[in-house]
This record gives sequence, C-alpha cells and structure tokens, in this order.
Amino acid sequence: MPAVYGQTVQGVRRVVSWLAAVVSRMQRMTAETPPELPGLHVLPAGLFADEAGCPRCAWCQATPLYRHYHDHEWGFPVADDRRLFEKLCLEGFQSGLSWLTILNKREGFRAAFDHFDAEKVAAYGEADIERLVQDAAIVRHRGKIVSTINNARRVLELRREFGSLAHYVWRYEPAAADRPERLTREVARTLSTSPASTDMSKDLKKRGWSFVGPTTVYAFMQAMGLVNDHLEGCHARAQALQARAAFTPPLA
Repeated sequence: MPAVYGQTVQGVRRVVSWLAAVVSRMQRMTAETPPELPGLHVLPAGLFADEAGCPRCAWCQATPLYRHYHDHEWGFPVADDRRLFEKLCLEGFQSGLSWLTILNKREGFRAAFDHFDAEKVAAYGEADIERLVQDAAIVRHRGKIVSTINNARRVLELRREFGSLAHYVWRYEPAAADRPERLTREVARTLSTSPASTDMSKDLKKRGWSFVGPTTVYAFMQAMGLVNDHLEGCHARAQALQARAAFTPPLA
C-alpha cells in the first residue's frame, strides 16, 4: 500500500470517528430535559405577565390604565349607587365599541354627566341633550344619551322602592352553586350572559330602562363584583375573592 494512500485512509477514519462522537453528543442533548431558566414558567392560557412577573388576565395588556382598572376595580364588589349607575350607563355606551375606548373617555363622561349623580341627570332636558351631542369628550350617540337620562329617572324610582340601587342590584348576585368551579380561558369564553343577568335585564326593561340587555348586564356584574371572572392564576382573583368575603351586600 503506498504511504500516501495509507495516510488518506487514516484521515478518513479520524473524520468518521469525530462525526460519530458529534452525533452521539447531539443525541444525548436532545434526550435530556433542558434546564428550566430561573423565573421562566408557562402561564395558563388567557394570562400574561408584566415585567415584574405579575400574572394578569390578558385582556388588560394593552395599556397601563387598563391594567390599573383590572387590578383595582374590575371584579371588586361595589355598593355605591353613583358608581353602579355610572357603570350601567357606560356599559350601554360601550355597545358596539371596546371597553378601552370607554375607559379612555371615562373622565369626560363623568364631567359631562355630573359624575353620574342620578338626581341631577334625571333633571336634564333638551338643552342638555344638545350639549352632550356636541361634547367630543364622550361617545356622542343621541340614543344612548337619551337612554342615560331616562335610566337616571328609573334609578330614582328604584330607590323609592328598594332604598338604593345597590340593594336592588345585589339581589341578583348568583349563588356559588351557579358559578363555574374553575375559571379558565375556555370557560370564560362561554360567559357572555348568565341566568342572573338575563333575569335582571328583563326586570330592568319592564321598569322602563333601556340599553340593558343580558350581555350588557353581565359585563356590569363582572365589573362590579357580583361575579368574579378573573381567571385562575390571575393575581387579582384572590384579592377580589377576599374583598367579596369582607363585603356585606346592602339591605336598603
């Protein structure tokens, strides 16, 4: 065998040996479970984590204002008549729009509607309607503006009958047995209405309210803490549950 040929064969053998070692190492690497990076874990569907790792419902991800609303308002029980009336009105204005659009205009709505003082809004007349239709700080929908004034008058009637809007509203809080055992994203997607929101909607309509369909009423219930629809794993879910445990529904 010529010397050059022998050297070539040996070189090929070394290359084959090296390739075999590389393949073996790659097989071991792919078979092993990769180490978990510190602080990195997979969140349940429907949640996101901020820079500090705090898990929240994904719908509030868009802006800091939205996250603040999610963390401190949405799902926490409310007994204040003015806030309850405001929310019913704003949910009506939201119809066909996103809640973020309404939230961004909320201070404008408050200024335009006397901070949703039902007695003041109930006294609005045609001049106020024309003023509101021209107000760029709110959603200038004449039908919804007229509805808000009408509903303010209906609030005064409910107060005479039940003592407060809060007392009336909290009568429709669903029993725990009627709520899902676990609130996952898949379950939440099925919750646009409920038997309680349908009942409340029907009763409000009988009493002359408008823009209070079952979906609108259910969104109101979610926001005002009659139901807790923060997803499992959201940091605000436990806080809302604690707030509800400490809350006493108004009796008048």
